[in-house]
Amino acid sequence: MNISQSVNTGFDLIIFDCDGVLVDSEIIAADVESKLLTEAGYPIEAEELAERFAGMTWENILFQVEREASIPLSATLLDRSEKLLDIRLANEVKAIPGVEFALARLDMPRCICSNSSSVRLETMLTKVGLKKLFAPHIYSAKDLGPDRVKPKPDIFLHGAAQFDLSPSQVIVVEDSMHGVRAARAAGMRVIGFTGASHTYPSHADKLTDAGAETVISRMSDLPGVVAALSEWTAVI
Repeated sequence: MNISQSVNTGFDLIIFDCDGVLVDSEIIAADVESKLLTEAGYPIEAEELAERFAGMTWENILFQVEREASIPLSATLLDRSEKLLDIRLANEVKAIPGVEFALARLDMPRCICSNSSSVRLETMLTKVGLKKLFAPHIYSAKDLGPDRVKPKPDIFLHGAAQFDLSPSQVIVVEDSMHGVRAARAAGMRVIGFTGASHTYPSHADKLTDAGAETVISRMSDLPGVVAALSEWTAVI
């Protein structure tokens, strides 16, 4: 295929997660959150946090740490993390290499379905220049109501509904086990992605175990993989 050509696929919609798929933000969040947890009495490195809690909201990470370690964590950690992370993302976040290449060659509707807040999505996508390639189809699970974030399938079903499509017509790109499980629970097919800075040695295996049909580490490979999967009607 000539790289200047777009790819026609058998899917009617492609849904992207944002953090760790479109923008290289997960490692920044892991650095901020690991430092806060370490200060609170739960020593953990950014790399371990990124692996263990990938795809989880900061609030749910705090709940899990409290259960595991029996350490009462102050509610102020929620606000501290949000403020510190917003500052760092606004200054440091970068687009995943190859995203614009892939989007230019995928001849199909697209949207973003993320656990991040709408405000944070706006900040990140505007900074890296990707907002214009998705707007207005940028959706936050937090806007749906309490407790509807991934691994629940709600945000993916919401995304498909905006295009009046059934889940079987949709393919998702995700970098976390929680995200993959959410997409599978929604009845959608999933490509795993391990090309961001927070990736780790068993990342691809974990995404496959969670339900990803295949895993890529370069976004430039996405158009060809989507086209190939459209030729194979997997049983969900």
